[in-house]
Formats: sequence, C-alpha cells, structure tokens
Amino acid sequence: MSETTSRLGLPFIMPAQAQKHVTHNEALQRLDALVHLVISGTAFAPPPAPAEGACHIVGPGASGVFTGHEGEIAIFQDGYFQFIAPVAGWSAWFSSAGEMRVFDGASWIAAALPSEAGFQTVGVNAGADFDNRLAVSAPATLLTHAGAGHQLKINKATTGDTASLLFQSGWSGRAEMGLAGSDGFAIKTSPDGVTWHEALKVLPSGAVVAPQRPLVRAALAAGLTAIATPSSRGFDTLYVEQGGYGLGAAVSGGGQSLVFPVSGYYMIMLNVAASATGAYLVTLEKNGTENVAIVRGSATGGTECSSSTSALAYFAAGDTARLTFSGAATYNLGYGATELVAILA
Repeated sequence: MSETTSRLGLPFIMPAQAQKHVTHNEALQRLDALVHLVISGTAFAPPPAPAEGACHIVGPGASGVFTGHEGEIAIFQDGYFQFIAPVAGWSAWFSSAGEMRVFDGASWIAAALPSEAGFQTVGVNAGADFDNRLAVSAPATLLTHAGAGHQLKINKATTGDTASLLFQSGWSGRAEMGLAGSDGFAIKTSPDGVTWHEALKVLPSGAVVAPQRPLVRAALAAGLTAIATPSSRGFDTLYVEQGGYGLGAAVSGGGQSLVFPVSGYYMIMLNVAASATGAYLVTLEKNGTENVAIVRGSATGGTECSSSTSALAYFAAGDTARLTFSGAATYNLGYGATELVAILA
C-alpha cells in the first residue's frame, strides 16, 4: 500500500503509527497550499523574506535550497520550503501574470479559450428563445462607437421580407418602422396589434408619401345651377379622399355636410366658378356657424369667372363643413369648378 495519495501526495496515517497528528497536519498544510493554488511566479532562488504560504515555480539553474528542484512548486510553510512536483491537469492562478494556467505535464500554459464566442441564444437578465435569440431586460441598452461612428445593421434576405424595429405595449405591437415587405422605408401604427396603418413611406427614390394623411377634394354634382337667394348646400361627391373623410347629415339646399376625420389644422382652398349680374358671396361654414373661408365675386358681364381663396383653420374630429351661397349667380358646380380642397397641415 502506498503511503501517499496519487494526485496530491497527501500522507496516509499508517496502522499503529505514533504521533498521528504530525501526518494529519502535514496533509492539511499540503491541501491548504494546493487547493485553489496561487503561484506568485518563477523564482531561481529563495526570496529573502517569503510570506507564509507563498508558492513559486522553481526556475532552471536554481540556487540555494532550490537547487535540484527545477520545475517543482516551492511552498513556504512553517519557516521552510517544501517542494511538490506538479501533475498534469493541475491548475493555478498566476498572480503576477493575472491569468489561469494549467500544467500539461511539461510546462504551465494559459487555459485555452476560443478567440470568438458563438452562442445559440443569449439572455441578459431575461430568457431567450428560438425567435428572440438575444433577449435583454434592463432600463436601457447602450451601443456606442469605438472611436468614430457606429451603425446598427438589420438585414433581410429578399425584398419581400421584413427588416424593422417593432415597438410594443404589453407585448402587443403598436408601431413599426423599417423595410416592411418592400425596399421603401415605412412607419406603421396599430391600435390593437392586429390592424395596421401605414402612416409614412419613403420610396427608394426618396419621394415621401403619407397614405393616411387626411385630404379631400369635394364638390356637388357637376352642372350649371342658378342660385338667387341665400342657400346652404353640401357635397355629394368626394373626387379625391384619403384619411377617412366622409359625408354626414343632409344640408337643406342639397348635398351632405363634409365630416373631418382627425383633429388638427387644415389648409383650406375654396374655388368658385360663376357668372353673375351683381355681387355674390360663397362662404365655407364650420359646423354651420363659423365662417372659415369666403369668396367674393362681382358682375361678370355674362362670362363665367373663377375666384378662389385659401385659409388655415382648426377642425376637430367630427366637425363638419358646408357652403352658403348669397347673391344671384349661376354657379358651375363640380370637379374643377366650384369645389373644396382640404388637407391636414
């Protein structure tokens, strides 16, 4: 039977051995030095004032009590150095180099680590999964430069795929921006995460379109109509409509009121085509009470003349607009004649 262990060389307490505590204490000292081994570095001679428990690798050409112990571990305990030959597989922290090394049977080498790390998923304070392979739960996430600029790149495979940023509320989508199914940059919004509206799109050519921006071109049915007394009239045709305009309640003189879809300031353009023997007036009224834009005309000598005006006015969602005609005139109603254009500014 061997008198020491095979890996650390710890002495066994033998049968009927006297002063067993000596052997036991020697084993404890050896364990204390070798478990979580810390090596100061390579020494070629005993240091002048070694600290208790200090460990060194004995270098070649050693002198003094280190002579003949090249390659061994010199451990200072109880006022003298003990020497232990390392075994392949032992690891130690080399404090002078600031690195972990492993003994390969001939020398101490730095532990092999990959030059580039690759992972299937990464979770930072959060659980990652197959779809969300990088998950971060934090008050903020910082991506910064390395001395100059910095780019965040989102790449898709084909034009019909999506490369975008999705903004959620309660894990339900509310806004998205990026290349969504095309190579045009788009911003979309949703009230519920199911129905989406494309609010803004920048085409690959650089042209900017707003598919949901409220705009309208409204008029009554085309034709010449003589109006001799004050009369309120609405619209019956939306020649151009975008953003949710609609026709509301009937107006006494004909047509329906125009209903504005979104609260905001609107650019108003009112055009009137008429022939008259005297003065006439066409007013765009908001909610039947507030004058927004007025076109004033005079005698035309039997010739049809066009007059127009523009205004900037606030309309709340659900507000209405109608036309009020005053003075005797024959009006050319319809597209390209007497009509209203309104665009959300």
